[in-house]
Amino acid sequence: MTAAALSPEQRRRYHEQGYLVLPGFFAPEELEVWNRRFLDIVEERVPPAPDMLVMRDVMVAKGAVRAASRLAGVAKIQDFQNDPVLFESYVKHSRLLDVVEALLGPDLKSVHNMLINKPPGVDGRHPLHQDLLYFPFRPAEAILATWVAIDRCTPENGCLVVVPGSHRGELLKHERPDWEYVNYLYVGAKGVGEATERVHLPMEPGDLVLFHPILLHGSGRNRTQGFRRAISCHYASATCRYVEGLSPIGKGRPYLTVRGREHSGCI
Repeated sequence: MTAAALSPEQRRRYHEQGYLVLPGFFAPEELEVWNRRFLDIVEERVPPAPDMLVMRDVMVAKGAVRAASRLAGVAKIQDFQNDPVLFESYVKHSRLLDVVEALLGPDLKSVHNMLINKPPGVDGRHPLHQDLLYFPFRPAEAILATWVAIDRCTPENGCLVVVPGSHRGELLKHERPDWEYVNYLYVGAKGVGEATERVHLPMEPGDLVLFHPILLHGSGRNRTQGFRRAISCHYASATCRYVEGLSPIGKGRPYLTVRGREHSGCI
């Protein structure tokens, strides 16, 4: 399946707004597989896969907040490409790849993945930023993010916030926000004022959002007593190429073919 995975109207909305929400894309039983695997890793029932980072929240790491449990102290797990459960059941999910292929073409690589946990009782904000900052290859139009709500996401528990149409701009300079506690690499785009038009994206469990790597997006604090979890993977066309002089953050990551064929000399 290629372009037929998305309607012409859905593709138009993605290209016009820079993002597209697909409600109810994943079933509850699929979400439970990822949630259970996350809990097993965080609660140390299974060891982290090689190269996986289990990242503590900065407030917990610095002792500003005492986490009531291991789960309450973890901000996310990152780079789970060596975890067979998460990689095979999410990153290589056939229906998800159909949708990605409809926008990027048939030869796809996974370029970054994470399962994000926003606990209560910590700051946990991520300022408006652009994901292209983290990728040393181009073109931007050949990269996109997939992000799935595992829990209900609301403005109260820190759902995604986007700036529609901002993907038609350029990659901005980024800096650490002037906040007391900022999680590692949670930088924000410079020159983005509070008056910038922002749209909250409330999502139900199983909803999927696709977004462009230049789209300005972020998330707020979790002001509830529950958790807000999501699983995410960025994909790129295998035709992308490294560009010298770009940010070194993404160099050295494994870029794995998940559909189609390799392209020699590319990522």
